[in-house]
Amino acid sequence: MHWWPIKKKFEMRILIPSIQIPFISGGAGLMTKGLRDALVAEGHEVEIVSFPFKFTPESYIENLCAYYEEQDFSNFNGFHIDMVVALQFPAYYVKHEHKIIWLMHQHRAVYELFDEKNPSSEIKWLQKSITTRDTAELSKVDTLFSMSKNVSDRLFKYNGIKSTPIYHPPFNSHKFYCEKPYNYIFYPSRLESLKRQDLLIKAMRLVKTPLKAIIAGEGGQGEKYNRLIKKYNLKDKVRLIGKISEEEKYVLYAHSLGVFFGPFDEDYGYISLEAMLSSKPVITCTDSGGPLEFVENDKNGFIVAPLPELIAEKLDWLWIKRNDAIDMGRVSLEMYQKKEISWENVVKKLLSSMEKGRQNK
Repeated sequence: MHWWPIKKKFEMRILIPSIQIPFISGGAGLMTKGLRDALVAEGHEVEIVSFPFKFTPESYIENLCAYYEEQDFSNFNGFHIDMVVALQFPAYYVKHEHKIIWLMHQHRAVYELFDEKNPSSEIKWLQKSITTRDTAELSKVDTLFSMSKNVSDRLFKYNGIKSTPIYHPPFNSHKFYCEKPYNYIFYPSRLESLKRQDLLIKAMRLVKTPLKAIIAGEGGQGEKYNRLIKKYNLKDKVRLIGKISEEEKYVLYAHSLGVFFGPFDEDYGYISLEAMLSSKPVITCTDSGGPLEFVENDKNGFIVAPLPELIAEKLDWLWIKRNDAIDMGRVSLEMYQKKEISWENVVKKLLSSMEKGRQNK
């Protein structure tokens, strides 16, 4: 539950079309639920309407796009819908006179993750289809928002469409805190290739100080990472602790010496913000995308090339310059606070854009 008080200004019935990938949860779900709760707190009646999604075959995705394009969200069983707020592909294709898009991300497989050297004929066909659909649909929106500058940059690069970033806080942002640091670096995330936990594991074999690494999360790369730890004889320096509770996460952040977050081209990156709320410095990479909007090199963390030897140097720095690392963590929290990231701000900007749109019609 979020902590904000209920404020009744005016009421609307709002739908948030969404997708659900069975048995996979993460930031997308938290962002969607956070938006719903924030709108409810402002006195609106809000529902999330989820459709199942799978990444293959390509024909399924094409058919799903066509299905969404046919869905009129103006009325359901006699209930008039005042407004739609869409965040995800392909949910943003639904029809409604007052539709706001706050873009979480597009279908990344046909944009920045598209393999131009070895594309299958199916994925090339899907890329052309989705790019055409996205450009046509997203161009219709009077005011288009995104969740980060990185997402806005991609949208402009691939579709030539401008958008305005609106930052939102991590889930239960008020619960993060800071305590005296122990001798470990922390990295909580799904174990998958794009999150690049392997960079931290490989860096740990080059670390010269007694620093250890705690990696939390589950995912398809778990076995690979365990093999890496065994290969480099790092069982005393790197721990994969699996799935943790929210309360365990707050504690592990609070007592960490710093946080490593070096994904490839992340959309947003809650981990950067969670580290800042926990008053911890962040080590990230030059190609990590979203975290670069929050981490400033040598101020509240470090930005290095995605090379284990460079990461190892900064890990050792955290240990050797422990007091400086603690000061850097304090700066990290101050930088977060200055950005005034809140759900109230998100709702205010989204709804004010709708009012302007109504006045222009």
